[in-house]
Amino acid sequence: MTPTVRVVGAPTDYGANRRGVDMGPSAIRYAGLAQELERADIDVVDDGDVRAPRAEERDPEAERPASGRAKFLRETREVATRLADRVAGALVGDELPLVLGGDHSVAIGSVTGSARNADIGAIWFDAHGDFNTPETSPSGNVHGMPLAAALGVGDFGDVEWANAAGLRAENVAIVGLRSVDPSERPAIADSDVTTFTMSDIDEQGITSVAEDALDVATAGTEGVHVSLDLDWLDPREAPGVGTPVRGGATYREAHSAMEAVAERGCLRSLELVEVNPILDDRNETASLATELAASALGKQIL
Repeated sequence: MTPTVRVVGAPTDYGANRRGVDMGPSAIRYAGLAQELERADIDVVDDGDVRAPRAEERDPEAERPASGRAKFLRETREVATRLADRVAGALVGDELPLVLGGDHSVAIGSVTGSARNADIGAIWFDAHGDFNTPETSPSGNVHGMPLAAALGVGDFGDVEWANAAGLRAENVAIVGLRSVDPSERPAIADSDVTTFTMSDIDEQGITSVAEDALDVATAGTEGVHVSLDLDWLDPREAPGVGTPVRGGATYREAHSAMEAVAERGCLRSLELVEVNPILDDRNETASLATELAASALGKQIL
């Protein structure tokens, strides 16, 4: 039985170059998220948005790590801390948190909150590795760093917020990789993170890859956090994202992967990130996000 789903918005665009992703939570709600879940017999409570200062009101360089660069580090920490409390609170109340981003830096808070009272695994459905650090990032954009931060890789200043999750690399799988920065390649290769590129999906099929990723994330854990970056899909399916990369997952592959998550019965928390309505076509990407959330939460055809 699917627990009540508590929706929490994190309207940030601190971690991205292209503006507009802070409107992602509103776009996903407007696309009918609550109605889509209710049609699948899922009870939904909308907990509103965490407070996120406007980027225009802040200095992106006001706080810097000891080495390297991470723009809006202070603001990212503030939002991540608030979001972690909301996510953890939902779980304490036997509810399943569904986080709506915002750029992918919000995942630092989502994972930390989900892992507060449990050992968890994570599956990162993403075109990118998100394994940059302040020391290696070519841009300083934190949306390219959340997985590294959650694993305690890199210098993010106050470690209590950046890698408080205690996430173990051997329980993390990245699915759909096809765009990795040069500095990320050795870092990912030297870690215990399991990766599945789009070539792996082409060769093995999405069902096999999803099952393998779930095996990684569930081994010895109490649940799985699923981080779904909409740029995992091909831009023809999800045009409203800030960093599109051709050659991504198809509509049916995405649904099949989410259905595999639901069938395993291991989902502890879910987030949908990087929906940018300014770049979208008739809110198509936000609508797709609502459908995929329903599939991950157990919507069935029959």
